[in-house]
Amino acid sequence: MTTLYEGAFAKLNLTLDVLGKREDGYHDLKSVMQTISIRDDVEIDLGTGKPWTLECSAEGIPTDSSNLAWKAAEVFCSAMGKDPDGIAIRITKRIPSGAGLGGGSADAAAVLRALNKHYGSPLSVLALAELGAQVGSDVPFCVLCGTAMVEGRGERLRKLPDMPECVFVVCKPDFSVSTPELYRKIDSVAIARHPDNTAMESALLAGDLGKIADLIENVFDPVVTAEHLELNYIKSICNSYGALGMQMTGSGSAIFAIMPSFEYAAVVCNMLKENYPNVFIAMPV
Repeated sequence: MTTLYEGAFAKLNLTLDVLGKREDGYHDLKSVMQTISIRDDVEIDLGTGKPWTLECSAEGIPTDSSNLAWKAAEVFCSAMGKDPDGIAIRITKRIPSGAGLGGGSADAAAVLRALNKHYGSPLSVLALAELGAQVGSDVPFCVLCGTAMVEGRGERLRKLPDMPECVFVVCKPDFSVSTPELYRKIDSVAIARHPDNTAMESALLAGDLGKIADLIENVFDPVVTAEHLELNYIKSICNSYGALGMQMTGSGSAIFAIMPSFEYAAVVCNMLKENYPNVFIAMPV
């Protein structure tokens, strides 16, 4: 039996724009995404000689073939014609679910990376990301990691300059948002402000953190905030300690703030922890 180990990193949407609904019912998106240091750990036993299993340290996460990590293993083995003779996947969960941080996608991407390495890296990173599109919309980016422009359903990726060093505070409130419901709402409202992805790309190229923070924008943020005003409370705490920019990530419900220093991030973290158990300090990776 062989055991593989791989980190699964959360993602933030520095920008997120919904461009319209497609004929297949999905939506075309355009988003600048960034991986951050909040991570799950994924272990995979190969050659167990038993039926496939999946365990997760967090309650409420599916542990059957509906889990994206399990699906990723199936997709890889099927595409590459590999028979691992039994797989056992164990996920140590730190990325909160229902947060817009891509936790399930990150786990799936970690499985793809681990299996690809184990079998001698037959697929390039971009080919592996393409395979990930069969598993879920955020999986291709989570395979790639770093900073990237993501388009379509998430399958079109373009690497961008690395985000400059900075400190994030990430806070997941106690509620989650139904993504399908949120898309239905966004289809029924006029989007007041769209992110300027071109300007964001220029700011990343210049390594201008202040400009990057000014440009973070997510079209879902006002829609969710209108129904959950506590997001404004979280932002106000971050703002009172000099946050350079604040935004909801993905379809929510986590808020992230780019803080001016680790010290201020730590103060904000401690204040938010009085009301919210899921608060993190993170860096870009």
